[in-house]
Amino acid sequence: MNKLQPMETKKRIIIGLGGASGIQFGIRALELLRNLNIETHLVISQAAEMVCSYETTLKLNEIEALANKVYSRSDFGAAISSGSYKTIGMLIAPCSVKTLSEIATGVTSSLLSRAADVTLKERRTLVLMFRETPLHMGHLKSMTTVTEMGGIIMPPVPAFYLKPKSVDDMVTNSVARALDLFGLDMDIPRWDGCNKSLFKSNKSG
Repeated sequence: MNKLQPMETKKRIIIGLGGASGIQFGIRALELLRNLNIETHLVISQAAEMVCSYETTLKLNEIEALANKVYSRSDFGAAISSGSYKTIGMLIAPCSVKTLSEIATGVTSSLLSRAADVTLKERRTLVLMFRETPLHMGHLKSMTTVTEMGGIIMPPVPAFYLKPKSVDDMVTNSVARALDLFGLDMDIPRWDGCNKSLFKSNKSG
């Protein structure tokens, strides 16, 4: 009888770019993950391609070049559409109302929402950097549903106590905190108690 041998696999994470404002969050996630030597699998929604031209000077192919693997949003036969393809989870940054709603209902019209659905059914970490305000009851109900299914709703809220000097600082901190949820430790300033220094990085202790 053949015995199955354990496999040493590189850590993989799925990054989804939804069509909400804030594509910089997804781009920064790809950049930070490259430094951590985490294998990134990228899927971009149609609306996100449009947002890209509005919010950044990067071309779509430059963003795709940051990932190890890029999938067409219509490729339902992609590796990340199957639960047997092991990942540490999925980060959607930014996450639009449409993507949130599809995940909440299980109606997956693209690989973006399908990969998120697979992440949930396999009990892996799903983090949605939801970008919408103000919110109506439908949004709140969808967020509640996804949370009850095991997902994490994480709007990118800036940490002003760190006294960020630029928008770039706020984007980096928000994305690094999202990556914390996958157990990926980033060297960023962190709160260290109001009676001590305001904050410290991992390097300082």
